[in-house]
Amino acid sequence: MTDYEVSMKSVPTVRVAELTGTAEAMDPSSIGPVVQGLYDQLSAGLGRAGLVPTGPAIAYYEDADDGAKTVVHAALPVETDLSDEYDFTVTDLPAEPQMATLLHTGSMDNCLPAYQALGHWIEQGGYRAAGPSREVTLAFTGDADGWVTELQQPIEKV
Repeated sequence: MTDYEVSMKSVPTVRVAELTGTAEAMDPSSIGPVVQGLYDQLSAGLGRAGLVPTGPAIAYYEDADDGAKTVVHAALPVETDLSDEYDFTVTDLPAEPQMATLLHTGSMDNCLPAYQALGHWIEQGGYRAAGPSREVTLAFTGDADGWVTELQQPIEKV
């Protein structure tokens, strides 16, 4: 069915600086411009604060209160205390004991088949989603064909 290899792993708690925005829908054409703008703002904010990211970018999404739109979270790992002194939020993404993961190569505009493969694997394995999925950017190049993103979905047995 797929060229994707799904694996399971646990992930530790990670402290991140993040900004949030709202996309009109949960599709790449709606999310892409929002997440890019958030990362531009976040990078500038980290620079003003004298902070340097300590790991790869992490994006995650939630349904907005209206049920139609999507809340977009753009996060970068940082080493700092929890504080409200910044123009971004510092928070801890929780540890997850079971994450179904797969690697997507190329532009995130073309990530839907990867998400479908991950969802199919989860369902076929007798699992269900147990929280928002995460997109961890492992490689970000000038050419989108070289991007590598790990899709992570917390899961639990049904």
